[in-house]
Amino acid sequence: MNTYIIKLLALTLFSSPFFSGFSQKINQQDSMMIKQLFNTSLNDGQSYQWLDYLSNNIGSRLSGSLGAELAVDYTKEQMIDLDLDNVWLQPVMVPKWTRGAKEYAYIETAPGVTSIANICALGGSVPTPYGGLKAKVVEVKSFEELKELGREKIQGNIVFYNRPMQDDLIQTMRAYGGAVGQRYSGASEAAKYGAVGVVVRSMSLSQDDFPHTGAMSYGDTPKDLRVPACAISTNGANYLSATLKLQPNLLFYFNQNCKSHPDVQSYNVIGEIRGSESPNNFIVVGGHLDSWDLGDGSHDDGAGCVQSLEVLRLLKKVGYQPKHTIRAVMFMNEENGLRGGNKYAEEAKRKEEFHVFALESDAGGFTPRGFSFDTNEDNFQQIKNWENLFFPYLVNRFVRGGSGADIGPLKNQGIISVLAGLSPDSQRYFDYHHAANDTFDKVNKRELELGAAAMTGIIYLMDKYGHNFKE
Repeated sequence: MNTYIIKLLALTLFSSPFFSGFSQKINQQDSMMIKQLFNTSLNDGQSYQWLDYLSNNIGSRLSGSLGAELAVDYTKEQMIDLDLDNVWLQPVMVPKWTRGAKEYAYIETAPGVTSIANICALGGSVPTPYGGLKAKVVEVKSFEELKELGREKIQGNIVFYNRPMQDDLIQTMRAYGGAVGQRYSGASEAAKYGAVGVVVRSMSLSQDDFPHTGAMSYGDTPKDLRVPACAISTNGANYLSATLKLQPNLLFYFNQNCKSHPDVQSYNVIGEIRGSESPNNFIVVGGHLDSWDLGDGSHDDGAGCVQSLEVLRLLKKVGYQPKHTIRAVMFMNEENGLRGGNKYAEEAKRKEEFHVFALESDAGGFTPRGFSFDTNEDNFQQIKNWENLFFPYLVNRFVRGGSGADIGPLKNQGIISVLAGLSPDSQRYFDYHHAANDTFDKVNKRELELGAAAMTGIIYLMDKYGHNFKE
């Protein structure tokens, strides 16, 4: 049979009513499964109850803290209760930093004339000298401006980084990315020019009195040259900036009592449903169990953790037997070290565990809008064909982009085909991110459950069709 006839027969077959009906049947099966997952999550979900306990009974979960230890025990117990095929703790050494007594700060415009400033120490900062630190303030909006001022203007003063997140960026993660460098590297850069301390505008689009903490790094700055760094609320930053214009010689005082400790033992929490056809190929869904210490970490990232647990529960609830082994991973230490994500990837590489797909939820428990995929163009075009299945649930924005910090190391190890991140509506996320108001009452039950269902739907499709994807 010549090539022309073969092609003609193939064209006839694939365009026939029989094949079309078969394709529709398969699509109908997927549509019905995804509907069942959404219905089960909304009518009989468990994620909100898990988050309630994690947030209100345990609370904040900074790496190395008692809260983190309790969260490890709790999520392990919940995995065991789900009757998963395997549940275990993966040891990982994590940094420990404590805030100490509550920070205190004020702006002094004349001797004895002061106004309170709402601040918090940045994660990893050194403390102020005993009794606090008082100095003049130099305001900058970029590292370039800092360099231009140089040691002559900076030495002996406090550097005030006042670069706001860009309001007109609809994708708020972009706005965060454009401003967060001042928080992470601000102290090390200011120390080069003799600054004695650093005050950083909070990474928030909201105008309020909540200072937002977050990780900072001293880089290769010698220990004896490291300066204390704090965040000031957006309202406080606006007031300080306006007052500086009127009184450039004002003084800023702050006192913080934070401390870094030796690394301590902690764990990633892992549970899995073994695959029926390819048990040695893995699909991972996860969030980070640690949080900052000011709030209870409900959005960042308690929501992602309970949604990941819910993925496994929903699959079992609807009676779906996966082809690949599906794991839920509660990563430890995303906030100030990424030790958990790195450890998981290292162990997966050592065991030669190939991962078909990894999905992370770490953008809050808000209404899901879609997913971002980190993969090649051919894989992405196949995935794009699934958008219509999620259209009834308004979760159909599939784009190429980033995935998640904790699953990123899998890509670095070269043992994964596709990575993805859940993309919820982001407009309110930075109102709460790393702040004391990131609490359980800010999470909407229905939004959380919709996100869990969407995640389970994409996991189901990846399990069913993931053998088609290439690295």
